[in-house]
Amino acid sequence: MTAPHSAPAAAPPPGPRPRKADRLLMFNLLSVALGLLAWWALAQSGLSGLPGPMEVLRRGAQLLADGTLVHDIRASLQRVLLGFVIGTALAIPVGFLMGWYGWVRGLIEPYIQFFRTVPPLAIIPIAIVFMGIGEVPKVFVISLAAFLSSVISTFQGVITVDKVLINAARVLGANDFVVFRRVVIPASTPFILVGMRIGLGSSWATLVASELIAAQEGLGQRMQQAQVYYDLPTIFVGLVLIGVLGLCMDRILLWAEKRLTTWQERR
Repeated sequence: MTAPHSAPAAAPPPGPRPRKADRLLMFNLLSVALGLLAWWALAQSGLSGLPGPMEVLRRGAQLLADGTLVHDIRASLQRVLLGFVIGTALAIPVGFLMGWYGWVRGLIEPYIQFFRTVPPLAIIPIAIVFMGIGEVPKVFVISLAAFLSSVISTFQGVITVDKVLINAARVLGANDFVVFRRVVIPASTPFILVGMRIGLGSSWATLVASELIAAQEGLGQRMQQAQVYYDLPTIFVGLVLIGVLGLCMDRILLWAEKRLTTWQERR
């Protein structure tokens, strides 16, 4: 008699698939590595004296060792954070009022749209004339840049709330305050956070411009001083730090967005 055939071996269970966040991080790291490699290649080609990554890193270490970089980072971060917080804190309630009350929109919207077409950089000379060359004009123009970016996004979030949700809440007996708190604010949160991220980028751009005009310390002022002496490594240190600091702050806002909008379907 022939021996019975043995049962085929069971296939090993498939290994865990990488999560979407892990894949995204992998591509982020790959992108950074390729960018550094391209930077190094351009520097090696002798393109207009472009400093390489290692040269910029050595210059950054020198500025860090003598304390210059610490003071500049602290000064710039203080200005950006203060201006961003003030601008956003004003933009959110104004955007809510514009979206909820038509008469408020009619009174404020012309001025919002007018100042949106005027770059905050154009207001810096006027701010310096009326406010001096201290910290106040710098924080003011940064606040204005953050405000104009956030107020429109908040307003858009309010007016795009699904009317069916509002009517359903009213049918269930909710008054205006409850509708606003339980329906409008949650539905507008994604728009608010997107506006804050845009406002953060505008704040950094305005900060550098304000420091280029009148500042004793800060990353923008350090870059301007280095430009006078054609000190490209110092200029690149400032550029890289501004980009890294802005990216870290943006990631914090992105993390907050994911935590505050867990109900929203994502791809």
